[in-house]
Amino acid sequence: MPTIARLPDLLISQIAAGEVVERPASVLKELLENSLDAGSKAIQVHLEEGGVKLIRVTDDGCGIAREQLALALTRHATSKIVSLDDLERVNSLGFRGEALASVASVARLAISSRERGTSHAWKLKAESLADGGNEPEPAALMAGTVVEMRDLYYNTPARRKFLKAEATEFAHCADAVKRLALTRPDVAFSLTHNGRNLFQLAPADSARRIADILGEDFVAAARPIEATAGPLALAGFAIDPTRATEAKDGQTVFVNGRFVRDKVIAHALREAYRDVLHGSRQPAVCLFIRIDPALVDVNVHPAKTEVRFRDSRALHQFVFHAVQRALAAPVQAETAPQLTAYPTAAVDSRNQPNFKSAPPLRHQGSLGVAEPAAANYLAFARAAQNISHSPSLGSGTAIQFQPEIPVDRDSPPLGYALAQLHGIYILAQSARGLIVVDMHAAHERILYEKLKAAFDNRQVATQALLIPAVFSADPLDIAAVEEHTEALADLGFQIAPLGPNQLGVRSVPALLQSSDPTALARSLIAELREHGITQLATARRNELLATMACHGAVRARRLLTMPEMNALLRQMEETERAGQCNHGRPTWTELSMEQLDRLFLRGQ
Repeated sequence: MPTIARLPDLLISQIAAGEVVERPASVLKELLENSLDAGSKAIQVHLEEGGVKLIRVTDDGCGIAREQLALALTRHATSKIVSLDDLERVNSLGFRGEALASVASVARLAISSRERGTSHAWKLKAESLADGGNEPEPAALMAGTVVEMRDLYYNTPARRKFLKAEATEFAHCADAVKRLALTRPDVAFSLTHNGRNLFQLAPADSARRIADILGEDFVAAARPIEATAGPLALAGFAIDPTRATEAKDGQTVFVNGRFVRDKVIAHALREAYRDVLHGSRQPAVCLFIRIDPALVDVNVHPAKTEVRFRDSRALHQFVFHAVQRALAAPVQAETAPQLTAYPTAAVDSRNQPNFKSAPPLRHQGSLGVAEPAAANYLAFARAAQNISHSPSLGSGTAIQFQPEIPVDRDSPPLGYALAQLHGIYILAQSARGLIVVDMHAAHERILYEKLKAAFDNRQVATQALLIPAVFSADPLDIAAVEEHTEALADLGFQIAPLGPNQLGVRSVPALLQSSDPTALARSLIAELREHGITQLATARRNELLATMACHGAVRARRLLTMPEMNALLRQMEETERAGQCNHGRPTWTELSMEQLDRLFLRGQ
């Protein structure tokens, strides 16, 4: 019979290190967090061979007293918490007291520190502690701390074999530095690898630090977000849907200064971007969430990248609505100098400009307009309600041009229509230059938003099924249905238990009667269990409304009158998320006068 025995202390430490120290980046993250907790204002990072051979972190923090150096290298020793109450309200990045001890068990670790106000520094090597010594040596150092780790996994070669290539490990280390630098723009950071200085970040404001790390292009393509609600606060940037890419690693989220990967927040972002992203494009954000430390548990995973919220539903709704409002918020017209009229000249088709060398077009988001649509434009609004009854212009009708339009600083953001191109695009003149609008995509978004508003403001009609759709369910599914029977009925669903392991769908919303009731009910219950009642059936509903809007929008090749084109422009300016159609495609783009001048080499 196997016997139970206590593991040796060294093996215990190495097992613990296996959870804390996954790779060099894990070590670097813990050391940087200690530096920030120490009140540092400047941190220097030196790496060799991707951090495997050397990680040295130098800071100007408060330092460690001589008599506490040995204690700092022992397990479960920390200055950041002293009681269970402190653990339930963690305000620091580190709190377990395991990082230095775990690193010391799998690498050669040395720490030098000098308290502010003391005469000199002291240095202690973890190896000397293992040999029974605990007396630090004098050292030369300015106020602060230097932690030096060498030869990671030197005593556990099996672990070392699982490390990736030097370039990969360094990339993870650089990401760790950048993430922490994002949270503390007031702190200077520098990173050196193999003797080469890679970047130096001076103290700056949050927007400047985000631009330094994520790039000017991200800030230029993103929309600012700022929201508060009770103990919750949110700030940062969210990418404009038309500028999103397929990259899946573009979500940088911090909770109380800690980088996290959280399913609740990720789901809220997907919902906020649901009907404004095209194809497989992904939302890219840089968000900073502040919450009462008592309402979030950071002691969930050794890496501290996972958290648990006391009220995850409230946080989900807060993030969802904040990002959604930012994406739907109208963008005011940009101030531009007044344009001069250019003479009209005939175009020689044999001498067209080289569009391949032209600068990229600037896609715009949704717009706001201060002045309402003119009365003579309302004809298009009425016609849009019933496209099938609108008289189409004959193919022989001449296209209307308005080359002379008064344009000034107070002109609407999308300007005034000039002409229609191939029955697909509307050309408009604005204060900045030329606006090109995809009329079907734009009208599709307008109808979609109107349908959503109408759907939200009326009672949902239901359709009873002649034969209930029966499917198997587990006890949690049945409990969720019984708990939210009334809420499901408000959405047009009647679902009831038909046995210990069966549920039956008796009615569905009339608008969804063509859908598979079983599949619809399963997805509905799954959403109910994970996210509550608020977002139930939203995706299915929005898909249906998007299809209706697509079929009802003005079709390509339909010639529009000038009032109709201008009415469409005015409605776009008054519609949320008008910069993208229901499928995430851009509805309009702009060529500024500067871009047009470069195309035709004007002034060169």
